[in-house]
Formats: sequence, structure tokens, C-alpha cells
Amino acid sequence: MRKVVLFIAQSLDGYIAKTNGNIDFLENPQRDESIDHEYENLMANVDTVVMGRTTYDQVVNELMPDHYPYEQQQSYILTSHPTPEIADRHFVNEPVVELVEKLRREAGEDIWIIGGSSLIAPLVNANLIDSYIIAVLPTILGGGIPLFNEQTQERKLVLKSAKQINDIAYLKYEKKVTQ
Repeated sequence: MRKVVLFIAQSLDGYIAKTNGNIDFLENPQRDESIDHEYENLMANVDTVVMGRTTYDQVVNELMPDHYPYEQQQSYILTSHPTPEIADRHFVNEPVVELVEKLRREAGEDIWIIGGSSLIAPLVNANLIDSYIIAVLPTILGGGIPLFNEQTQERKLVLKSAKQINDIAYLKYEKKVTQ
């Protein structure tokens, strides 16, 4: 069965964006010669991305308006607004849990979850995320959009690794397997 991965960056105080949705704090310059290859390592095993419409719009309108960064993957964009499909971009109106369960049963590589807590919470609650890779940036925002919201149920995880690359701490957790 395919693995579902949450790979996301957050501020030290647990926010993935400022209150207005701005993510400029993620632009963390390299402070030395250490090159960060964590994104490339992730993408080497990902053939499917799942994101919400807000995240998709931010990617195509603000972050990468000239080049869609997931052209090599199948993209599933959850939206309640019908949108014509674009090559390898599927705009779907179904619960994220049902979509991910269906994708997990199909042949393929890892599935990357991209987005905020409205997408993440149902997956955490259904115990569908296999691996949590959280990049913690050395910024305190003091408020904003949290990675996990009050809809997220308690979930016990197992720490697999913690490493530092420049000023970023990468924490990798996996879901606890119950017998």
C-alpha cells in the first residue's frame, strides 16, 4: 500500500502562515554552505500530491505563476468549485479521507499532502498519514494559521529522526502501529 506523507514547514510556535495567509517567513536564506536536499529527497518518492484549493491558488498565482512545480506528479485539488481539468491536475469535490483511501489502494509511489489544517485534520483523525516530516523554522510569528487546529484529535506518533540543516530543524515522525 502506498505511503501518505505530510511534509510541511512551520514557525517555531507552530504556524504554517501568518493570519493573512502570507508565508514570506518560509524564505529562510542559507546561512552556510550546507545545502538542504530534504525537498528533493521527498520528491524522489512522490508521484501524487493532494492539496486544497487555497493552497493550489497560492502556488499557481503567487509562488510559481510561471511554472507549475508538480508537473511530474498527479495532482488532486480538493475544491467545491467545478474547474476544467488541466493535464495531470484533477479538481475533485469529495472528502479528503475518501480520496486518500482510494489513492492508497492504487498502484504508485508516495502521496504528499500539501495544505493546511482543514485538509490535514481529517487525515490525522482517520490515521491515514504514515509519515510526518515537519521543518521547524527559526521564526516566532506570535499568531497565524496553525499547523494543527482544534478539530485535530490526539494522535501518538513515533520520532524517527531529528536533524538540523542550517537553522532548520527537521523532525520526522511516523504513525504508531498498533497490534
